[in-house]
Amino acid sequence: MLADYHTHTYYSDDSECPMEDMIKKAIAIGLDEIAFTEHVDYGVKTDLNCNYEKYFKEIEHLKQRYDGTIAIKAGIEFGVQVQTIPLFQEDFETYPFDFIILSNHQVNNKEFWNYAFQEGKSQEEFQMAYYEAIYEVVQRYKGYSVLGHLDMIKRYDPYGDYPDEKIMELVDCILKQVIQDGKGIELNTSSFKYGLKDLMPSRNILRRYYELGGRILTIGSDTHETQHLGDHILEVRSILKGIGFQTFCTFEKMKPIYWNL
Repeated sequence: MLADYHTHTYYSDDSECPMEDMIKKAIAIGLDEIAFTEHVDYGVKTDLNCNYEKYFKEIEHLKQRYDGTIAIKAGIEFGVQVQTIPLFQEDFETYPFDFIILSNHQVNNKEFWNYAFQEGKSQEEFQMAYYEAIYEVVQRYKGYSVLGHLDMIKRYDPYGDYPDEKIMELVDCILKQVIQDGKGIELNTSSFKYGLKDLMPSRNILRRYYELGGRILTIGSDTHETQHLGDHILEVRSILKGIGFQTFCTFEKMKPIYWNL
């Protein structure tokens, strides 16, 4: 089984890629399954690209067209903040998602990519605040499958590397909550595209997740164009086996399906 479980198309505000183009590329590179995980970020973006009715209609159309060639799953990426939980809960209860990534893209409506959240804070302050926000959300919100790119803040750290040991106490709390709730985490291979020095999350975090008993794990490229679809997925599967993982997951109707690495 070869699957990419984090992809974005023109239903995300930061992609112009047609959904069918992504499917054609997936077939060309030998993927067995693809999950579309379009962005929804309430609080910051009020004009959502992801029109759910249109989105699900196109997915059903493509499932019929490519039936027997590739499995297509209707996922979503929720950028949840504590104050927006009720909106995401309503979406979760309304629409038939196969798979949901819970991500942190902003805190108090201040985004990371433009450094609005980091502005005026020391490295320690914004790093700790980032993980504290994730922990607060996972304690309150349960409508998801896996936690996305857990240490993504390192992509937007103007000071450079921040040692894992300084955040591991908070990360432990997050991972324990995720495992207790029967949820998982993702290994996001965009770390290669962004030139990061480690995986995302880092090898230390992946090892700790395994040590704590975490076994629900998806792998996704976080691509926004066909160019990076499937990037380094086979390579990271080998790394995961070295850590001790024996399986990875795909999802159907919010239920994990385990496959040998």
